[in-house]
Parts: sequence; structure tokens; C-alpha cells
Amino acid sequence: MSLPSTILAASEALDSKKITSGELVDNVLKKIDQWEPHLNAFLEVFNEEARAVAQKRDKQSDAGKTPLHGIPIAIKDLICTVTGRTTAASKILQRFKSTYQATVINRLEQAGAIIIGKTNLDEFAMGASNEYSAYGPVHNPWDFTRVSGGSSGGSVAAVAAGEAFAALGTDTGGSVRQPSAFCGTVGLKPTYGRISRFGVIAYASSFDQVGPITRTVKDNALMLEVLAGVDEYDATSSPEPVKKYTDYCGRDIKDMKIGLPQEYFGPDVDPSISQTVRAAADKLADLGAVLVDISLPLMYAAIPTYYLLVKAEASSNLARYDGLRYGALDIKTDNLLNHYLEARGRYFGPEVKRSILMGTYALSAGYVDAWYKQASRVRTLIRREFEQAFQQVDLIVGPVTPEVAFPIGSKTDDPLQMYLADLLTDPASVAGLPAMSVPCGFINKLPVGMQIIAPHFREEKIYQAAYAYEQANDWWQQIPALPEK
Repeated sequence: MSLPSTILAASEALDSKKITSGELVDNVLKKIDQWEPHLNAFLEVFNEEARAVAQKRDKQSDAGKTPLHGIPIAIKDLICTVTGRTTAASKILQRFKSTYQATVINRLEQAGAIIIGKTNLDEFAMGASNEYSAYGPVHNPWDFTRVSGGSSGGSVAAVAAGEAFAALGTDTGGSVRQPSAFCGTVGLKPTYGRISRFGVIAYASSFDQVGPITRTVKDNALMLEVLAGVDEYDATSSPEPVKKYTDYCGRDIKDMKIGLPQEYFGPDVDPSISQTVRAAADKLADLGAVLVDISLPLMYAAIPTYYLLVKAEASSNLARYDGLRYGALDIKTDNLLNHYLEARGRYFGPEVKRSILMGTYALSAGYVDAWYKQASRVRTLIRREFEQAFQQVDLIVGPVTPEVAFPIGSKTDDPLQMYLADLLTDPASVAGLPAMSVPCGFINKLPVGMQIIAPHFREEKIYQAAYAYEQANDWWQQIPALPEK
């Protein structure tokens, strides 16, 4: 029999005894063996550990089964697990083995999930293409010559190729949404504070959010139900009550007001992308939603605001990595300064070094007022602009990316062009808003994503609209194929 491809279908098959968790794990491991020579999505696969947990899950009685019982899930290698290493795709952490687990990992395991392995990413989550990994780029499963997107490219490629039923990524400025758009998966950046960051290696602490990546909208809603909620170990996590997000999948969207910002369809966006997303918005209108033209002029200020702030925070967060703690490196020098120079000079990659230099400059005396503090003020203005927009509409819809997945190597020599890949995802991140990428079509056989943005802690509205759209189309049923031998 063909095994299910979604969490909910797999859970139903497990409950009815049509399959076992062991069979699910074996099938996923088989797909990993088939796809990995082409993708490089995983940095570490937990073959024996996953099989052992699957046996344990299969022996458990039906009573009290948990939401993700027996489901194999992949984890971005920025999130601490006690199994395997946590490298952040950096050579400076190549030996690091965490002594504790992130809160999100504990919640997944309490929900019955099986951790199948750790996925590739841009080093320390700094990148928009997954080419800045110290362990090689991740290839797009739809076209191996193109990027998967970043920084959660490994997690997204794994889900798109069926190497996992779901995955965890992190989204600082689009790192779940952008690769999801490039690879045709459903990826959510929740409201800042919706999911605990405890045990997640920090890039920019006032932006970072863990986000679920799945094949379908309802699977994504189920994942958020498991992951969301206040955490005593993370002071930035919110006590806002967690809703039953799956209950909103299937609700009518009649009279829901959806804003289309003219700036999201501007000259910097490929016309074919704009056309595809507008067609998706028209489908929402066919389903009963009301489309409203709006303007968000500060969108163009989001990129400089975002990069000033995140690089400043990165400069501070990365100061702790010295090659002595977190998996000591074999470096022989005659004094501490030379050790730092050797460790940070040799073991940090180019984008990490660029971030440290940019951030340190923005925070330096004489510049902190003109750059960092000014960017903080603009951040407040961007947030207020979104708040005003949400007085007119329930949701905001636009493209996720200005173009489809670009060829590997085409932007690595031009950091500015790489940064501009975040043009449409940075605004929601700057404002701390929840936003999702949902598949909405193909251009030249490459996926396109529609971005749905909601007010703070109104993720249920996103799921309501995204599910209605998904069920009216078959984009989620289209999957990439392994190349013929």
C-alpha cells in the first residue's frame, strides 16, 4: 500500500492499525537515502534512534495517544537536541553536543513525535538561499540547479521531498516563508512570542521565531497547537491563550476582508509572480472574501531597518562563540587573543563575519544614535502602519518572494541582491506579525507562494483563509519526483 503523506492521514492510518510507526520511519529513512545525494537537506540522520522510538510508540496502548504519535519530524540544526550534534551549520560548533533540549523539542516528544534528524541551514540562520552553510548548499527538490531558499532550506526541502512529515524551522526575516515558497510547502512564522525560543541558537533575539513547515495547512495548524504557549524558560514567550487552530480549518471566509498592498505588487516583483498571487487572491474572493486595495508605504523601509537591527543583535549574540566553549576546537596558540583570531577568523563563514562587522559598526560610539536607534524608531512606525491597516482589513495578502527560486551561485557574490530576496517577508518580521506562505501555483515548473499576514496572535485567521484556498486547489498534492537513474 502507498503510505500517507500528511500528518493527519498518517495519524488516521496509525489509529486504524493499517500501518505502524516503524513502517512510517522506515519509509522516511528510505526517502532520505534516495533524495539526499541530490538535496543535502540533512546534516545528521538519527536512523537507529528513530527506529528505537518507533518501536516504543508501536508498543504503547491506544489509550491516551498524543497528537503527533509516531510521526517522523525533522529539526533545523539551530535547535538544541540531546541526540546528535547542534552545529548551526557552522564549523565553529562542529563538535557541539547540547546537554539539554529546546522547549519545542520537549513539546514535540511529549506529543509523540519522532525526531528523524537535523537539517541543513545557512550558517547561524544568516542567509536567504541555504548556500552559506559550512556543509554545502541545499538544492531545490523541484530543480537541483536552484536554491531551496534560506535559512531553513534543509527543513523545507526535506518536507517537500517527503523526507519528513513536518519540520521545524526558524524565521527571523523570512527564513521559513521564503524557502516554503521556493519549494512548495506550507510554512508559518508565528507572532513573536507565540512559541518558546528556549534552546534555540540566537541570531537576532527580538526577531527569531520557531515555525512549523508542513505539506498542508491543517497539518501546520496541528503543529502550532503542539508548539505554542508560554514557557517559564523564555521571558519573551507570551501567555496569550493557545487556540484550537485546527478548528478554524474549514470555516467559511465569507465577508472576510483581505487587503492587497500595492507595494507588494510593485516593480521589484516579477510580473508573473504578481499575476499568480493576484489570481490566488481572486480565488479567495470567489470563496466569499472581500478584496480591499491598501497601501503600506513603509514597506520599502523594512529592509534597511531589518538589517540594521538584526546585524546589531547578531554581533552581540555571536560574541559568545570563541572555540573554547560549546565543543572546543583544536587550536594551539600562545595567547588568548591569537586564539580568538584563529577561531573566529577560520571557523566563521563569510556571511557571519559580515554580520558581526555590520552589527558592531551600527552599535559603535558615534553611530549607535544615527543607525541602531533610528532603525528602532522606524520599526515602531512600521508596526503602527500595520496596526492601522488591520483596522480596515482582517488579513493582508501578497507574494512571499519577488521571484521564483534562483540558480545556485547567482547571488552569493552580491550580498545586497541576496538581502533583497527578503523584500516581501521582512515587513511582517519587523512588526512581529504572524505570516504564512501557502502554495499558489507554478512558474516554469517552480513553486510560487502566497503570503498571508494577520494581526498579532490571530494565527487562526491565517489558517481559516489558507485552508479555504488550499481546498479549492490541488497545489499541495503536486510533489517533486526523483530523477530517473
